[in-house]
Amino acid sequence: QVQLVESGGGSVQAGGSLRLSCTVSGYISSRYSMGWFRQAPGKEREGVATIYTGGSSTLYADSVKGRFTISQDNAKNTLYLQMNSLKPEDTAMYYCAADRRAILWSRATMNPADWAYWGQGTQVTVSL
Repeated sequence: QVQLVESGGGSVQAGGSLRLSCTVSGYISSRYSMGWFRQAPGKEREGVATIYTGGSSTLYADSVKGRFTISQDNAKNTLYLQMNSLKPEDTAMYYCAADRRAILWSRATMNPADWAYWGQGTQVTVSL
């Protein structure tokens, strides 16, 4: 049984930083895709960043390029999202996702419906 557990959310002032973590338990595949998504109140869930666990390939939404960095520690089965220069519009519930399809990380659409496994989410609130 695959489980994803996020942590690291919180409240921060604009311009600040947070690092989210997502720990994976259970077997997905030898090489698979992982990603971070977010959902603000009243809005649809959207992709933030994705990564291929078999290498260092990543993809970012335009809204976070240059500010957020997705990374992984395969030895710890943990995915990270380093968020710098945070803005109030980054306020949302952040979700970790995974899928056994190794190519999924490269789809620029970052459609949440494509992803099989999800965590419960961690709240990020950015104030002025």
